[in-house]
Parts: sequence; structure tokens; C-alpha cells
Amino acid sequence: MDHQDLRSFLELLKSEGLLVEIDKPVSTRFEIASMLAERDGTPMLFTNVKGHPGFRVLGGIGSKREYFALALGISSDRLLFALKDALEHPKQPEMHSEAPWMEERAESLDDIPFLWHWPGDGGAYATASIMFLMTPEGENASFHRLLKIDGRHMVARLVEGRSAHRAWTDTEEDIPVAISIGLPPHILLAASMSPPEGLFEMLLANSLSPTPLAESPIAHIPVPVASEIVIEGRLTHKLEKEGPFVDLTGTMDIVRMQPVIEVDAIFHRRDPIYQALLPGMREHRLLMGMPREPTIFDAVSKVAKCLNVYITPGGCSWLHAVVQIEKHAQDDGKGAGMAAFEGHPSLKHVVVVEEDVNIFSPEDVEWAIATRFQADKDLVVLSDMPSSSLDPSARHIPGKKSRGAKMVLDATIPWDSPAGASNKDDFRRLIRF
Repeated sequence: MDHQDLRSFLELLKSEGLLVEIDKPVSTRFEIASMLAERDGTPMLFTNVKGHPGFRVLGGIGSKREYFALALGISSDRLLFALKDALEHPKQPEMHSEAPWMEERAESLDDIPFLWHWPGDGGAYATASIMFLMTPEGENASFHRLLKIDGRHMVARLVEGRSAHRAWTDTEEDIPVAISIGLPPHILLAASMSPPEGLFEMLLANSLSPTPLAESPIAHIPVPVASEIVIEGRLTHKLEKEGPFVDLTGTMDIVRMQPVIEVDAIFHRRDPIYQALLPGMREHRLLMGMPREPTIFDAVSKVAKCLNVYITPGGCSWLHAVVQIEKHAQDDGKGAGMAAFEGHPSLKHVVVVEEDVNIFSPEDVEWAIATRFQADKDLVVLSDMPSSSLDPSARHIPGKKSRGAKMVLDATIPWDSPAGASNKDDFRRLIRF
């Protein structure tokens, strides 16, 4: 095989003893989601799905950084740099005329095991679904949750201002789309990134690992050969209610009127794997937050020597970050924290540490705050700033950008002169957590 697909990655997980297979009959209505939630962080493959013979359901393959690192053949602390390199060196994928997902067709969306995830949800959703379409700037691939209405219609959540939404608002015509479900980790990562306008995300995927594409038969939209399921349809200007839906922070997102997708054809591999992404849990958070680490790194590097960045799971992998720097000037810590907001405007709180602190260890970071930080000197608070719509404590005004406060905690070793810290030994770590 000249590329990694989902099945080859599952074999890799299996060889490492990381994949749990469930053979007992399970229901798509809350049962599978409940089992995924109970073992959040564990890849699980369900091989006996009630009402969906021939389909398997998979979840959790991106629920730890280590799984992405395994897929890319690197250590987990190098993930940021792999994503940064892909952004800086995109590679044009090969085009193939055939793909395994062209082998069979389904008659209806009812054949596909869309999951009910949480009580209170608006219905059965596809969540690991990547939508491919042509925009005025070029080809685009991005995650969109899809609420199933019936066997031929879904409602797509389009985030306002992003490429797909702009393409949709700029035309009165239906927009052909191809939706891919069942993809290996490197493609999930690429589709989560926010490259410069006009840069197709699959060039980033192909930089991470070979990612050949094949055109969908009806709309001739390039999608990954590695796809398990490909749904072709049209993004219409008909609107239906979308939601409620448990979002990234584990709180309930609101109901909106969103565009309907009319389905034209459904293709899939033999013995297809339907990929699920459990809303609000580890995999959702990692795929949202980890691709923002390179943009924070680049922004901080403009004002200080940045060594690494970690968007933390306790901050919903979206609102909190730890930035590691090599300190060369008295105000590098505060400057790095302020720059981090430029790299990821949704950030709410930033902790800045030095190279002797393990940014992936909450205990290490808290130790740095406890021993190196004084609130009256090392705290920066910014009031009434553009904020994240995912922060329920922010101020939300319909049609406007959310507003809230931001904070930088400079937990670097304090300097008592512009030349450095004369008492640096007082802050030296003698034990590690």
C-alpha cells in the first residue's frame, strides 16, 4: 500500500494492543456513544451494530496525542512541528481514477449508522464527517457536523465566516459537495487545520503522509482514496433547524436554522467502517485544539524564542494554552503570552514557562505557577476582549463577536535586573514530578 488508510492504522493500533473490539450487538441510539464515553481515550471498534448489517462503527482513534504520533511515526511532543512543517511545505497529492469506496452503493442515509450521542441532542448526527467543495478560492475540506433528517436529507452546521459558509452565502445556486467519513488520523488533522485562504487542506495531509485523491463520480470533487464512505449531494438554500448539540466544552449548543444537503448518491467500501467522533470528549477537543498550536508557536516566535506550545485538555483544548520559551529579556514571558492571543484569538488564559518545565504535565505547570509567579507583578488581565463563542461564561450578543476577559500568567523565572535573575539558583528544580 502506498498510503495509510483507516484499516492499516487499525492494524497498527491492534499490533500495539491499543484497539478494543466489541462483538456484542449494540445500538446506535446512545449505547455506542455511552460505551465510547465510558472508555474515553480508547479506540473502539463495534462489529455488530443493530439495524446496520455489514457496517462497523469506530471511535476514539484520535482521543490521545499518542495515537496521532503513532500514525505519523513521531513522538507526541513533536506533533506541533509536524503540523508546522506541513503548513510550510504542502505537497500536491496524486490523482487516482479508482478508489475502494467506489466498490458499493447504499440506497439511503438510513443504511448508515449515524449515532445518537447525548440525551437532548436534536437527532442522529455524523460528526467525523469532512465536507469537500469548491469555493471561489479553490478546493476546501473541513469538518461539519451533519444532522440526519431522513434517508435523503441532512442539515449541515456551517460556522459563520468560514470558507464553506462564505461560499454558500455568495451564491444562490446549490453547491455540489462530497462528504467523506472513515479516514486515517493524518487526514483528520489536516481537515482540522486553518491554512491560508486558497490552500487545499489535502496538500497538508499529503505532506504529513501520502494522501492520493480520486474524483467523486457525480460532481467530480477530489476526495481521499482512503475514505470508507463518500456521500455526494448538494448544499441547498433550504433551511431547517439544526441542534441542540453538545459542543466542545461539554455544554449544549443552541438551535439554528442551517442549510439542507440533498443527497444524490452514497458510495462505500465493502464491509465499511463508519467513523464516529464523540462530541465534547477527548477526540473532539484534540482535533479542535492541536492544529492551533503551530499558529500560536509562530505568533510567539515573533517576540520571543518559542520552544513548544500545548493547548491543554482541561481548557477544553481550546481556551487554555501553555507556552514554553527560552527567556532572553525581562518581559519575554508577558510578551509571549500576549502574542499567543494573536496566534489563537479564542484563547482565554495563557501560562508561560521556561524550558525546564514539562508543558504536558499539569503538575509541572502548576509547580511553575506556585514557585515563580506573583499575581501583583506577573499577571496580565485584559478586559472586554474578542472571545470564543464556545465559552459559556463570555458575553454573547447575537450577530456579534463574543466578548470576555483574557489573562496571561508569566510563570518564568523572575528577573531582578534587566540582565537576568541574580538568584536563579533559588528557583532551580531539585526534584521532578
